[in-house]
Amino acid sequence: MRMRPGVFLVFLLFLILPASVNAQIYTDPVSAQSYLASGINLFSQSKWRDAVLELRRAQAASPVKELRAEALFWISMAELSAGEYEESLRDMDVLEQTDPGNRRLAELPYHRGRALYYLGRYNEAIVQLSYYADSLTDRARKASAYYWTAECLFSMGLLDRAGDIFRLITEEYAESPKYEASVYRLALINQKKVELELLTLLKWSHEDSLRNIEEFRRRESAYDQAVSNYQKRIADMLKDTRLQDLEESNTRFREDLVIAEERIRSLEKALRETSMSLNEARDSASFERLRNMKKSAEELENLISGDGK
Repeated sequence: MRMRPGVFLVFLLFLILPASVNAQIYTDPVSAQSYLASGINLFSQSKWRDAVLELRRAQAASPVKELRAEALFWISMAELSAGEYEESLRDMDVLEQTDPGNRRLAELPYHRGRALYYLGRYNEAIVQLSYYADSLTDRARKASAYYWTAECLFSMGLLDRAGDIFRLITEEYAESPKYEASVYRLALINQKKVELELLTLLKWSHEDSLRNIEEFRRRESAYDQAVSNYQKRIADMLKDTRLQDLEESNTRFREDLVIAEERIRSLEKALRETSMSLNEARDSASFERLRNMKKSAEELENLISGDGK
């Protein structure tokens, strides 16, 4: 189907017109100002993420770099407040590129220092904050820069240097909003110093205890070894004493055995002698009895013979 030229023109205008209208709305300074004001209002209410959305709209709708830079500044502040530190640093860099001569750039080193502090990049933060403090004559802002520098040193464990700066704030910038926080930090540093001293003493005490325990175990081992050696020597001595006692007993037994053997021999000799004496006595008695019997027989025979006569 072929479209007539007039209809085609109307159709083309229908496609192009909304884009043109949207482009005008997209870069409308009034809308950009409205979004910017809304974003700043949300920022003041601590609605950080909602603020970022409105401010992004302001950045997109702004036809001039100054307005875009202002939106970027508040975007980076909202991100910083929301804890989105890397995003905040990136938007600060975009702000510098968008409008290198913007009045907000003078504040960026301070906010960069804070973002770097929260990221734990303390040395970089100190460089930014020192640069910011040196460029200022305003006492309140200078005290704030000093405060965050001291916070970096405190987090790095450089308590003495941090304490010097906190003390400087309390002594020379008593009107600063950071005065009370500095007083608190000084008290905390003193407490931490006491804690460190106690920890050092505890460490020394612990090390002494470990040395004492090690020395005690070494001595205990030496004592155990000495006792073991003494027990072995005593056992050897007792063993030697028993052998000596046995040898002495054996000697006595041998002597007693010799004496007993001699007595046995003596007794045997006496027994033999006694037996011989008995035999002799018995033989004598028998001979005497025989002789008496013979005599009696002869007498009987004589009697008998006499009676026969």
